[in-house]
Amino acid sequence: MLDAILGATLRSLAVSAIATLLAALLGIPLGTYLGMRKMHGRRFLKSLIYTFYGFPPVVAGLLIYLLLSSSGPFGFMHLLFTLPAMILAEFLLAFPLVLGITMMSVSSIRTEVRDAIRVLGVSRRQEVMLYLREAKNGILAGVMVGFGSAISEVGAAMMVGGGIVGETNVLTTDIMVHTRMGNFEYAIVLALILLALCFAIYFVLARLEDAGDE
Repeated sequence: MLDAILGATLRSLAVSAIATLLAALLGIPLGTYLGMRKMHGRRFLKSLIYTFYGFPPVVAGLLIYLLLSSSGPFGFMHLLFTLPAMILAEFLLAFPLVLGITMMSVSSIRTEVRDAIRVLGVSRRQEVMLYLREAKNGILAGVMVGFGSAISEVGAAMMVGGGIVGETNVLTTDIMVHTRMGNFEYAIVLALILLALCFAIYFVLARLEDAGDE
């Protein structure tokens, strides 16, 4: 029993952390670029990104399922019902959040700060780093929200992972399965572990945020 709980916990952490890392690697640079620039159609682009904040997990799961199924364009890779498929699904959920919150944080930097950065005459790389420094708390919040969306996901994870015991089952899918089976005590234990895990991770991230302000 302990081995099963530990395995599900580690898989939850691994899948969600990798999905969030990928979302951050793509979302932070793109969000910073969009936040720094005033371009034609920017309002429409912002609305589109914000719309995907509520991207239904089951739709993300369906999209990955269709792409990776045997009749799909990437079926030859045989990734359906594997951890990589779950990572892709959770990435689709975390990416718009990281991207949008980063863009919003950068674009909300005060005008006088933007003017000061321009006056400094710094290089493009230095300019980007200054923007990132000013918006760091918002960007970190975006990563935290993205991770929360990933680790709490169940519909997409079950659809593309299958909840295979010992292979693709994670805390959220196990909670759903054992609740349906009537194993409420076990499901409650898993739920408490998931909550404690989220609290511990967010506590560390909050400490990092506070340290950055000192």
